[in-house]
Amino acid sequence: MKILITGGAGFIGSAVVRRAIADGLKVVNVDVLTYSANLENLDGVAGHPNYAFEQADICDAAAMKAIFARHKPDAVMHLAAESHNDRAIEAPIDFVRSNVMGTAVLLEAARAHWNALSDDAKAAFRFHHVSTDEVFGALGEDGEFSETTPYDPNSPYSSSKAAADHLVRAWGRTYGLPVVLTNCSNNYGPYQFPEKLIPTVISRALEGKTIPVYGDGRQVRDWLHVDDHAEALLLVLGKGRLGETYCIGGDGTKRNIELVKILCAHLDKFAPANTAHAEKITFVTDRPGHDFRYAIDASKLREELGWTPKRALEEGLEDTVRWYVENKDWVEGIRERGFHSERLGLVKA
Repeated sequence: MKILITGGAGFIGSAVVRRAIADGLKVVNVDVLTYSANLENLDGVAGHPNYAFEQADICDAAAMKAIFARHKPDAVMHLAAESHNDRAIEAPIDFVRSNVMGTAVLLEAARAHWNALSDDAKAAFRFHHVSTDEVFGALGEDGEFSETTPYDPNSPYSSSKAAADHLVRAWGRTYGLPVVLTNCSNNYGPYQFPEKLIPTVISRALEGKTIPVYGDGRQVRDWLHVDDHAEALLLVLGKGRLGETYCIGGDGTKRNIELVKILCAHLDKFAPANTAHAEKITFVTDRPGHDFRYAIDASKLREELGWTPKRALEEGLEDTVRWYVENKDWVEGIRERGFHSERLGLVKA
């Protein structure tokens, strides 16, 4: 099988590419290489005969048409997206362009390609749209998101992803394009650009900086290791029922402040400093519209396809801290490109 993967130089996308190549699949990685993309994430597969890279913008209809014609993929996994909530607050139109218009352009390119296939190839084709649990809004002190949870996005980012989800379903129902969707919880692991919570804590600690925690730190997230997510995504691509949605969670819910303290304890072990890293925790102004709690009920995926996460949160966090400590050159490369863990996303008058 040859899979066209959009956003394959990003954090989750590169994990999917690495896993797909390891599984013997052919991959065409389409990535425009924005600030958070990093081809170093793919050094291990860059020269593999089953791997090809195309630098292109999914909003460019002509480029997408040409790439489909050149590579003739058997499936699409759509991961390309602007994804950082803080950046969405400052530049919401960028998120609408990439996440909404980009998805529509890609769907049209895929539909044209699919329509030209033989009957057997059309029946085997899949368009897998990878989304987020943030489209469901926020939970209170209890409950979990599932595939039947109504959409209630609260941020420019989650709204743009919700719109993309609706477009994918519409192309499936209107045009018959064979689609499947997934909504995942918060990912973590190696190679994550240091603007999200976990790599921010680790990278700032390694730099001797303060460790910012938004608000009172009581927000709850369900944490999913990126390698577990990659495995689940490829499983859904191959065996998921057409037109269905599958929620993917890591069975790892923690309050943000609890998570940060766990990371600090691992940092004390792998990168000890003069004082305990937890002493650098600083509570800062909360993100506007910060959702309180996310949690995933992944029972549909477990019962239909037999998937469960392999990595317990505590073990995964320890491995992640160790990876960043042992790969300081990767983090330094990000800094050399101009990123210095600056705070974004505060609404200005």
